[in-house]
Amino acid sequence: MDRWPWPSGGAWLLVAARALLQLLRADLRLGRPLLAALALLAALDWLCQRLLPPLAALAVLAAAGWIALSCLARPPRLPVATRAVLITGCDSGFGKEAAKKLDAMGFMVLATVLDLDSPGALELRACCSPHLRLLQMDLTKPADISRALEFTKAHTTSTGLWGLVNNAGFNDVVADAELSPVATFRSCMEVNFFGTLQLTKGLLPLLRRSGGRIVTLGSPAGDMPYPCLGAYGTSKAATVLLMDTFSCELLPWGVKVSVIQPGCFKTESVKNVGNWERRKQLLLANLPQELLQAYGEDYIEHAHGQFLHSLSLALPDLSPVVDAIIDALLAAQPRRRYYPGRGLGLMYFIHYYLPEGLRQRFLQTFFINPCLPRALRPGKPGSTPTEDAAQEPDPDLNPGPNHTAAQ
Repeated sequence: MDRWPWPSGGAWLLVAARALLQLLRADLRLGRPLLAALALLAALDWLCQRLLPPLAALAVLAAAGWIALSCLARPPRLPVATRAVLITGCDSGFGKEAAKKLDAMGFMVLATVLDLDSPGALELRACCSPHLRLLQMDLTKPADISRALEFTKAHTTSTGLWGLVNNAGFNDVVADAELSPVATFRSCMEVNFFGTLQLTKGLLPLLRRSGGRIVTLGSPAGDMPYPCLGAYGTSKAATVLLMDTFSCELLPWGVKVSVIQPGCFKTESVKNVGNWERRKQLLLANLPQELLQAYGEDYIEHAHGQFLHSLSLALPDLSPVVDAIIDALLAAQPRRRYYPGRGLGLMYFIHYYLPEGLRQRFLQTFFINPCLPRALRPGKPGSTPTEDAAQEPDPDLNPGPNHTAAQ
């Protein structure tokens, strides 16, 4: 800077002027990406001062700043106008917040809820415009889905249906796949896959007519083997593959399909610790004795405690997911995948590019690291759980819950 301050200063002035203009037009957001870009530009400035003549350094720095701001600029969006969108699962969480935001933007929102008298439904009635319509729907009931299809057709005759947001999801157990009841796998598939499939297929004629959007909430648990989320993860994996199929098949019709893979956010279901405790007790009460002897009650307690700890680190601000939904609905060229949340980029990099052992260790470190099952602990080498029970009654197998987590 002391050798030739003016060329460098001119480049920074150009970058600052464009950044300010983009911020005023809401084409750029203050955040870590912008700060990282400015830090890289500062490093490039330092390097150019030592390697290039002043005018060449000016050109390189100005061009790099211009390209960086172009990459960070929000892509052009379509006008809201009179667009209508159907959102499932609006009782709480992402669905409720997305319904409120889209209604405030001028969308005609059709919001489905499990219970029309739930706190979330009452909140939507109180704070949203008269254009928002509430409808009770359970994705496990074909009659409810058929009623929702007729409801949507009746309320979009003049505007058409622009978007479908498949937000509703279900998970009621956190345990190893062997410990999870088969009924739980079926329940997750009924809501997360089959219900979503039936609703999406029923609305495709309207979406093909408008050349609209399908936005589906997935989960990183459907992309990688999260410990103790087998039932939920497999249903989400099936749903994401279905959406990729729709994306290819509906391309000639102009329908664009996006999948949002959010990190851990503090939705109402995440905050309801008592509900997870009840589900754990129900799992223990219905677990076959043979499995309980093989794994041990403290194995389940340990996994449950680590799961609750991971939930305590969830992000309270749901706006990154809501912003991703809005972008998928309105961007001229929406992405196939959105990854809102903290640390997801690192997580997917590790999953796709590092050895399997490191992948498993990463997931266990930041989510659930199960302890050793009781039958595999030192002192009982080579014995089966049945033999152990016959040879030596285990004092830990009492009817009361054991809250001691294995270290």
